[in-house]
Amino acid sequence: MSKHNSQEEHCAFCGRPASQVDMLIHGTDACICSDCAERAKEIVDTSLRSARAQSVEADFGELPKPKDIKAYLDQYIIGQDDAKKYLSVAVYNHYKRLLSQQDEAADDNVEIEKSNIVMVGSTGTGKTLLARTIAKLLKVPFTIVDATVFTQAGYVGEDVESILSRLLQVADYDVARAERGIVFIDEIDKIARKGDNPSITRDVSGEGVQQSMLKLLEGSIVNVPPKGGRKHPDQDYIQVDTHNILFICGGAFDGIEKKIAQRLNTHTVGYDSVQNKQKIDTSDLMQYVEPQDLKSFGLIPEIIGRLPVLTYLNPLDRKALRNILTEPKNSITKQYIKLFALDGIKLTFEPEVLDYVVDKAVEYKLGARGLRSIVESIMTEAMFEAPSDNSKEFTVTVDYARKQFEKTDRLHH
Repeated sequence: MSKHNSQEEHCAFCGRPASQVDMLIHGTDACICSDCAERAKEIVDTSLRSARAQSVEADFGELPKPKDIKAYLDQYIIGQDDAKKYLSVAVYNHYKRLLSQQDEAADDNVEIEKSNIVMVGSTGTGKTLLARTIAKLLKVPFTIVDATVFTQAGYVGEDVESILSRLLQVADYDVARAERGIVFIDEIDKIARKGDNPSITRDVSGEGVQQSMLKLLEGSIVNVPPKGGRKHPDQDYIQVDTHNILFICGGAFDGIEKKIAQRLNTHTVGYDSVQNKQKIDTSDLMQYVEPQDLKSFGLIPEIIGRLPVLTYLNPLDRKALRNILTEPKNSITKQYIKLFALDGIKLTFEPEVLDYVVDKAVEYKLGARGLRSIVESIMTEAMFEAPSDNSKEFTVTVDYARKQFEKTDRLHH
């Protein structure tokens, strides 16, 4: 019997013979039993999980708290406190969720789902800047894509999968890093369907694109063409899991105020409706935006359901525009002061100049972007002349500003 046992195959890890185990897996020089193989798999999974957790933590460093995120945003963006709070909490929860997935102790089977964000606000209120600033703070791959270039598969334009191609390019084709990135989809309102009713004809750049985006936003494994553009059969694909990619959508939704006003005005007749109507601030209807208004505007219900966090950005008033000129870390006036300082020239702006710039920005209704174009038109002549004049100081007066702006304004018209 002992002779038989010595010849019987056994597991090289635990030493048990084939008769005492369910199954022996043969290698070139040794065998492993099914029990040891299962244990080995558990060890590998645990070590991979901890390695992934370390790489996530290495990406973020120490994950900042929502108040810290908002304080960081305050340095670059004036006002928009509500949007900052929503965004800070959503981003914090998203990356806390990623870190918790690596935690072995989380055996309560509660799976936290991601919360994609949609921001509604008129042009130049800071939607893109908010998203870009947060990505800079977290040191994660971040890309901005324009929804207007996409069409449904099979038509001229780009496939929605090329969104992920750009994220991969930013992450240097490191798929694991790209799968923890942030994608900002701008101009989401431009892919709204043309009416509230489902279209009979094909709406290839509107509703068709929204339908194509559903699987990206929800979280699935997507075949991505490495260089973007259209898919074709002979191409190699990179598989990207979108479960942990945070999507932030932004749009001006021009005209949505009418939809909000219609909804707010359709109250039941009676004393209560009169009470409610008095509380509505008609000068800024955007603050009352709700998901049903996005549906009325032309987003399909399925896509609204995948963008659970809805926040709005206030239109910029005179005071906010004035602060934007001088207060943020990278304000336009600070940029020009630094540009002139590089030439050894001390640049100063009279306070009246800043008021004049704000007046013009309000007149043209271009938001914060309008400020930059106005200051550019005022400063171009000075930037051309000053470096050659050998002067050490330059003061921008309101008369100089008015003269330069009106000259460029005439040229454009």
